[in-house]
Formats: sequence, C-alpha cells, structure tokens
Amino acid sequence: MASRAGVHATTVYRRWGSIAELLADVATSRFSGDIVVPDTGTLRGDLERYASDLAKDLCDPDTLALVRATIGTGGEQGAAACRGERQQQLEAILEREQARGRERPTLERTTDAILAPLYYRAVFTNEPLTSGWAYDLVSHLLSDEDGPVTAPDSASDSLLAD
Repeated sequence: MASRAGVHATTVYRRWGSIAELLADVATSRFSGDIVVPDTGTLRGDLERYASDLAKDLCDPDTLALVRATIGTGGEQGAAACRGERQQQLEAILEREQARGRERPTLERTTDAILAPLYYRAVFTNEPLTSGWAYDLVSHLLSDEDGPVTAPDSASDSLLAD
C-alpha cells in the first residue's frame, strides 16, 4: 500500500501505527454516509429499505472484504468502525418514528434484530443476503409475538457471569 501511495512503509506506520488502525480508518471513511437514511413515512418502510440497502452493500465483494479484514485485524476497534455509522443511521430512523408520536423498538433491539443477522450472514456464512430475507428481519422485529423487551433479572445476570 505504501508503494502505491508513493511513500515509504514507515510513513504509513507513523500515521496509523498498525494495519488494524489503518483498516479502522478506511472502514469509518467508507461507511460514512454511503447508505441514505430512508424516510418512507412508516417505521416498517424505513427499516425495510434500510435493511435491503445494507444487505445490497454487504453483497459487494469490496465491502465484504473490508468488513472481514477490519474485524479480523482490529477486534473491537474494527467492529466499532464497521457498525458505528450503521447504528447512527438506525438511531435516526427510530428517533424519527418517535417524533411521529409512535412507539418504536429500542436501538439495542433493532441492532440485534437487523444489523447483527445481516453482518453475521455476510461475514460468517455463504447464505445469500436478499431483500426478502432483510424484510423478514424487519417483520420479526416489529411483530408482537415476542412481547416487550425487558432487562434481564438478577438471576439471569448471575448465570451469564458464571
């Protein structure tokens, strides 16, 4: 990479310190503003468009290679670079729904229901990321089958700590 930029490798390491830091900066730059936050007038429509657009983006071989490399070399810093802008986009969608005077799921629940499965499927499997599957994720999130999400009780917390 240094040779492509016409600089010595020490220049690159002086600026970033490690490949992980370099990839985190590239990912942060790449994922900033690449998906427009939709405004269809409904939470379902906004989330379906968002999830479908993200699925399409994650199908791009260059995007997928960047995500895998950034997470693989950067650990939590790399993961944060890949998900930070995405969570901000989801938060904007959810805040708009709240401004409409409607109930909305929490950011954590939405992240777990939409971002997590999309990234998992893209990074760790060869299963396709289709718009239909992305819409199913949204349907599952917005269904009332699971009831309200509540914080775990102390008994559950102690089981996780063991």
